[in-house]
Amino acid sequence: MLKNIKESYQHSYFLYLKLIIAGIIIGLIVGIIDTIFGRGLLLIGDIRKEYLYYFVPFLALAGLLIVFIYQKFAGKTGKGMGLIFEVGHGTEKEIPLRLIPIVTVATWITHLFGGSAGREGVAVQLGATLSHRFNKYFNFPDKSKVFLVTGMAAGFGGLFQTPIAALFFGLEVLALGNLQLYALLPAVVAAFTASWTSSFLGLEKFTHIVNTTLSITPMTFVKFAILGIIFGIAGNLFVYLQSFLKKFAAEKIKNPYYRIFIIGIFLSIILLLLHEGRYTGLGTNLIENSFSGKQIFGYDWILKLLLTTLTLAAGFQGGEVTPLFSIGASLGVVIAIFFGLPIEFVAAAGYISVFGSATNTLLAPIFIGGEVFGFNNLPFFVIIVIFAYLVNRKISTYGLQKNYFNEEKI
Repeated sequence: MLKNIKESYQHSYFLYLKLIIAGIIIGLIVGIIDTIFGRGLLLIGDIRKEYLYYFVPFLALAGLLIVFIYQKFAGKTGKGMGLIFEVGHGTEKEIPLRLIPIVTVATWITHLFGGSAGREGVAVQLGATLSHRFNKYFNFPDKSKVFLVTGMAAGFGGLFQTPIAALFFGLEVLALGNLQLYALLPAVVAAFTASWTSSFLGLEKFTHIVNTTLSITPMTFVKFAILGIIFGIAGNLFVYLQSFLKKFAAEKIKNPYYRIFIIGIFLSIILLLLHEGRYTGLGTNLIENSFSGKQIFGYDWILKLLLTTLTLAAGFQGGEVTPLFSIGASLGVVIAIFFGLPIEFVAAAGYISVFGSATNTLLAPIFIGGEVFGFNNLPFFVIIVIFAYLVNRKISTYGLQKNYFNEEKI
């Protein structure tokens, strides 16, 4: 019996070693892919800004190309993040490798021609697709989920270089109220490795340390709670509108070519009329303005929200997270004056809380706050993000996210 116990422990240690090695390899490869994708996106953004009127008027034509690519080559990879969640829940078994070039090229096209979209969803798909291939080399329960979560954490960590947040994003995003802790070891190794790799290769990271002299008193607690509720409502508005517009557009214009072309023409006109491309692309310009004292208009956050949801509903490709960051930050600048709190602090709180509300994640946005804005603000961020998270846990920008909460217990 003692021999069997000893062999069992040796087997566990050997498996842990294999998972660490796999996490390092996954992190390295995903970090490289994230760098190529991320730097390509930054270059495309610069080109679009320089030659705005050469690209944005042709967004509708670019949309036709995207639909053609997906109709001709994508197959089930056209589900995007939906396929990742289906594999995570066991309803699908494989993620074809062709997802990587298809989603990368389609996202680059969207951004080059001015679509208002993000990048995180793409990075997560890239990481999950590559990492999931590793499960064939292992034999233990839930190996498919382990490597899926590992890849999602690596994809997020490599792109944003917030490895702690990336770890918890991967652990909590698949199922609300149920951390995928079985993937903890390879996920943490892969997230940090991917982050270090993309940093070494020169991918930019957004960091802005917010120094505050706040303390938690009954009054500030109430202010933080109200801020969280406001940001939570904004995040949920994004999700509701995204869901509504997708269904409405699909019902009214059933042909995907017509749908993306018609909406693309409308988006081109609006994006050019509204401050000459201010709301094109990721929204990093709004983030920069929010933390540098530059002009933020009272309507920036809602216009970015409307145009991002419409871009994605039309069929253009990209993620939601960076636009959510920009929506939250610009909203924070607008409402900070009503709370008597530092503008940069409220913008930072909005940056993380709107993201947390829209994705139904709690720990990831808190640690993004720490890794981007400084861990000295963590106690304040915890309160604000909790209240944003509690606004509504029934919906998510990821439509296939499972909900394990028993609402009757609350």
